Amino acid sequence: MLHRPAIIVEAQPARSNSRQRGSGHLKTLIWLGIFAAFLYVSFEIGPVLFAEYQFQDEITSIARYAPYTRPSIDDVRKDVLAKAQSHDLPVTAEDIKVTPHGYGVEIDVNYSVTVNLTVYQYTFDFHPTATSVSLI
Repeated sequence: MLHRPAIIVEAQPARSNSRQRGSGHLKTLIWLGIFAAFLYVSFEIGPVLFAEYQFQDEITSIARYAPYTRPSIDDVRKDVLAKAQSHDLPVTAEDIKVTPHGYGVEIDVNYSVTVNLTVYQYTFDFHPTATSVSLI
């Protein structure tokens, strides 16, 4: 039988890691700050983008049914303006361009929304467009 020598491990004094101890807390605070800023910006910008998405969908519907209902240009403009006001969008009648397109219409709207992010103001320029495709 072979005899293995015993390995003796001497206990070394524990080093003090006092410099590294607070770095984990600092990183956590930094990431929490970044996450809070992301949430704040999302809650400020999200409703603006969602309102634009809904408005685009509604003017597409107006343009889609225009060849069948045959509204006047002023009626289309009034419908688009009503949809914009229902979403609290800063659209005026001058911002809406309605052009006859075959039996249908082409609707172009240009408007801007400024979002105040406390330390910065960002202006979104929106240009929703819809064209009807007539099957008649």
